[in-house]
Amino acid sequence: MLRGALAAALTPLREEGEALDLDSIGPYTDFLAGAGLDGVFVLGTTGEGILLHAGERRDVAERFVEAAGERLAVVVHAGAQSTADTVALAEHAAGLEVAGVAVVAPPYYALDERALSRHFLAAAAACAPIPFFLYEFAPRAGYPIPLAVVERVREEAPNLAGLKVSDQPFDAVRPYLLEGLSVFVGAEGLVPAGLAEGAAGSVSGLASVFPEPVVAMVREPEGPAVDDVARLRAGLERFPFVPAAKRALARRGVRIAEDVRAPLLPLDDAGRAEIDRLVDSWPGSR
Repeated sequence: MLRGALAAALTPLREEGEALDLDSIGPYTDFLAGAGLDGVFVLGTTGEGILLHAGERRDVAERFVEAAGERLAVVVHAGAQSTADTVALAEHAAGLEVAGVAVVAPPYYALDERALSRHFLAAAAACAPIPFFLYEFAPRAGYPIPLAVVERVREEAPNLAGLKVSDQPFDAVRPYLLEGLSVFVGAEGLVPAGLAEGAAGSVSGLASVFPEPVVAMVREPEGPAVDDVARLRAGLERFPFVPAAKRALARRGVRIAEDVRAPLLPLDDAGRAEIDRLVDSWPGSR
């Protein structure tokens, strides 16, 4: 059963974000594995997955699986706007024998319970028997996954393993902490409370850049790493998170360009300087 600290991995890009930088995935994965993480969640929000076309997403998933080997569990986010694209991406991920496939509720249309259940069940069937995870992120989807949908998918999809829940505050997370499902908390500040109430771990965007304190927090939820996590997250969140994370990761010596996929924008010079100061001020970066 999947547990522990997973990084919501960044996707290396080049040519002002218009092309993949597949060669940087190997060194980046080495960095993440060396920090003691249990796994990586690829092509999610931090990984710009929704902005990449299907062929690119397949290429990225393949490279992360190859680079991770036996060192890290790989969960692939296959959520897309249409059911057909979601099913195709879930089937591809299953063929890679990943540790899990996750799917977010399709954005834009506020789907009712029947439509949403049908969508998730199609995705779960497409990747079976690989463990399937619902990705609950109401601010990005535009609406929450109703608990009735979770229960229906649980009843009809034997491979439903759990959820990634990135909502805030904790009152929005607690209803999804259902017995028998592995729930991974996305917001780092809520991880200690989640673990205390039975969460399986965290899928953390911060861990894509600063995996060490996130790993330490998941291992010891009441330890000193909690303060480091809060400070580093607050520092990155002063700016658009994905370009800030890429700048910080490069500052840490990992080979990754700052390029992001449009319509995301890179940082300006003032933002770069602030991120550099944040990285340089953290003792773990030395």
